[in-house]
Formats: sequence, C-alpha cells, structure tokens
Amino acid sequence: MPTHEPEITTPVDLTTPAGTLAPEAIGWSRTPLHRTAMTGWGRTKRWEYWLVSTPTHHIAITVADIDYLALTSVYLLDHPGTPGHTPKVELTRTVLRPLGQGVHLPPSLGSGPVGALGPIRARITDEPGGTRLRFSCATEHGPLNADLFVELPQNHQTMSVVIPWSPTRFQYTSKHTARPASGTVRLGEHTYDFTDAWGVLDHGRGRWPYDTHWNWGAASGHTDHHTVGLQFGGQWTQGTGLTENALCVDGHLTKIGQELAWDYDPEDLLAPWHLHTPGSDQVDVVFTPFHERADLTDIGVIVNDTHQCFGHYQGTVRTDEGTTIQVDHLPGFAEQVHMRW
Repeated sequence: MPTHEPEITTPVDLTTPAGTLAPEAIGWSRTPLHRTAMTGWGRTKRWEYWLVSTPTHHIAITVADIDYLALTSVYLLDHPGTPGHTPKVELTRTVLRPLGQGVHLPPSLGSGPVGALGPIRARITDEPGGTRLRFSCATEHGPLNADLFVELPQNHQTMSVVIPWSPTRFQYTSKHTARPASGTVRLGEHTYDFTDAWGVLDHGRGRWPYDTHWNWGAASGHTDHHTVGLQFGGQWTQGTGLTENALCVDGHLTKIGQELAWDYDPEDLLAPWHLHTPGSDQVDVVFTPFHERADLTDIGVIVNDTHQCFGHYQGTVRTDEGTTIQVDHLPGFAEQVHMRW
C-alpha cells in the first residue's frame, strides 16, 4: 500500500524566517526539493557523508559543521568480505576544528560545492551526470588520494524526508542508494580500483536534540534481475509520523511509512540482524555482518559511539506496485549510533 506520509512535489523552504520548522516542509520527496538555508546558531547540524563500496573495499568521506565544531573524516576498509577474516587495511583519519573552521557546506543539496581544508582536504562537486568526490590526507600507510565519480542516472529517484520532533528540533535528510560509482583511491603505493562500485549519500540539515540514538542501514546492487537500493532507519524517527525507510528498484522509489523492527543483539553486533515490517511482508531481510567498525569519541559533553557493520542482506522486499524482489547477498551495512552533541 502507498505510504500515508505527505509527498512534496514542489520546492519548499525548510524553515520560516524566524528559523523554526515550516509546517509545509513536513513530508517526503522523490528528488531533493527542500531549500535548507537556516538562520540561528547552537543546535544546527549540517553534513555530507558519502560511502563508495565494492565487494572487497569501501571508502567514506564525511564533511560536517555542527556550529561549534567542524569535522572532516575519511574511512577506508579493505576486507575479503567473509566473517572471521581480518581486514587487510582499515584506517580512519578524523580532524576536528572549532567553530566550523575549515569546512564549507552549501545551504541546500546541489546549490554549490562541499569543501574542506586542513590535514584532510576535500572537494565534492556536482558535474553533468553525477557527483565528483576528491579528497586527500596523510595516513600511517602513506598518503591517501581519492578521485571518485558517483553517477546519478536520469530519472533515478532518491529518498528525502523531514523528521519533525518539534518546531525547533527537526532534521531534513536526503538518502541516496543504488548510484553507480567508479574511480580510484591511492594509498601509498597501492591503488584501489572502484570500477563497478556503488555510492550511498547521507545529506543532512537540521536542528537536533542533544541526546539521540539511531539505526541506519543501506545496500545497493543487482539482485533478482533488478538494480536495488535499500534504505532503512530506526529509533530516531519513532513517534514523528514519518520514517526514512524506502526502496529504490530500477530507479523507482517506494516510500515505506511504517517503522521497521530491528531485531539484533547489541552485545553481539556480528550476529545476524533481522529487519522487517511488523504485520506486513513489505520488508523481511536478514543482514549478516562480516566486519564491525567501532568508533568512540567521549570528551565529556560530546559523545559519538558508532558501531557500523559491513555485510550482506538476504530476504525479500515488496515495491508499492506489488512486485516482490528476492534480495540475494546484497552488499551493504547496518549501524547502531549514540550521539550526545
């Protein structure tokens, strides 16, 4: 059944002139339509997170401004993709700078380049047909340089939604899955080939509560003779009347208005996770991890406790047209996050 959530089909401002959430902005869209320039300071969070993956190697770039702090981070994982194996390479490089120094984020998605200066240099630009990701930094394995291109195929739909906690606490997120990607990453003397890769985007603009928990999972690839993207969220949207759950099948978006059940063991994150829509067969998948990335930052008033697992999805999903898709060993990730920020 189609979602009950209101669909936005024309451009709209995220906030009022006073900086509160505009009521007409609450809803979701198949392409980014929200204008997200925000006035004020203190609880505003803005970021771009890109993950580009192949079956054996993954690289992510984060550029964020949370008003009182700027963050730029690079993560690289080279892993055989089977449980119990040790990564060939796993590295994280993060730079924090006060008061948003060194990063530039445009007001809205697609309204300009993303940039970062300092120990991690990054430039993310829209080009004809997609988005170019270029970034570099020094690491313990030698210099890292990335040049990647994430395609946006014509008529490819993406999931954008406003989550309204209150007039002063809200989040606009644009989540993109199943975007073909290619390019290279050079680490020291080794070059990683990202031919036939997939790109995932998490674009965020909003004003957050201080203490938040969330789950997020995504996957992209070919399965059951279709190109499939899975976009799943949990915890942080409960009680708001909207979700960030969606399927992208051959470029067409199915918005899922129902909260997912996330059945997993938080004490054993490498055990299988069961994600499903209670009382419905729209989503019924098992995520089997092969690697856990744990990232803990605790500096008193700021806590980032992230556990991101890489693995594969297996099961079934159903589009809003009634087509059941067999999900077979679809590569992706699932995460558990606690933030105090």
